[in-house]
Amino acid sequence: MSTVHFARATILSLFAALACDCAQAQEGPLKPFKDDLFTPIIMDRRDGGDFERVDYQEMRDINARDEEPERRVKRRYVDLGARKAEALETWNLPTGPLELGRVGPMANSAFSVIFIHGRDGDRRLAMNDYRFGGNFNRLKNLAVLNGGTFYAPSVKTFDTAGAASIAALIAEISARSPGRPVILTCASMGSFLCWGISRDAGAVSKLKGMAILGGATDPDYSKSAAYKARLPVWFTHGGNDKTYKAEEQIALYDKLHGAGQPVRFTLFETGSHGTPVRMTDWRAVLNWILTKK
Repeated sequence: MSTVHFARATILSLFAALACDCAQAQEGPLKPFKDDLFTPIIMDRRDGGDFERVDYQEMRDINARDEEPERRVKRRYVDLGARKAEALETWNLPTGPLELGRVGPMANSAFSVIFIHGRDGDRRLAMNDYRFGGNFNRLKNLAVLNGGTFYAPSVKTFDTAGAASIAALIAEISARSPGRPVILTCASMGSFLCWGISRDAGAVSKLKGMAILGGATDPDYSKSAAYKARLPVWFTHGGNDKTYKAEEQIALYDKLHGAGQPVRFTLFETGSHGTPVRMTDWRAVLNWILTKK
């Protein structure tokens, strides 16, 4: 290792330690879970911390983290305890049958998190413990250990019919856990369904917030029911995303933030389209949404 590379590694290690210290002190209802392994390295912030730029390096965050790059994370990133609370189910909703993975109780959950996959995905994507750097395993454990439930539905279409099925799922979850927070998260093309739900006043009234991971931009979001309700939204995006350009999503964030909307943004420097699924700090995102008024 060259002197330059050694110095860089030392500095980044210091940043990582500082980031982990901050994570341990992070306020919120969800207790820490493997924060030392999943807390990102913040390069800089603006907007009072609402916008953050994260150091992302493929060699460290994929190759050094995985036993098989992009296929299987190292064992220390995974805790299989949540598997006792897992089930694969088909729910018969007013819009038709919907296949989903559930992790946590079927009713009276402290909170619920729904993850919508992108194109060519299904419920297996978010139920996989070892892919994506173990990030879904962390999300499942955060849900179970804090009395919540995680849902991963298989979406057939990313149009109005798909949005209607997710609205029906939100209504069913809300009925099973009355008065408890429901958080909708959408990755890549799944963001079309988040934006579709944002137009449904009934569904929005049952949501606590949304997270958009590497998603498309909605230039008309300011006309939505979610905007009027000031629904909290956290964006995470790769700086080198070739599918949905980061600059367009940042412009939407800037517009919303300037209008006083409750929004956050995490930009993964040099990250690609899939980086947010691997690198999003679920505890930070959920804690922020859960504690917003």
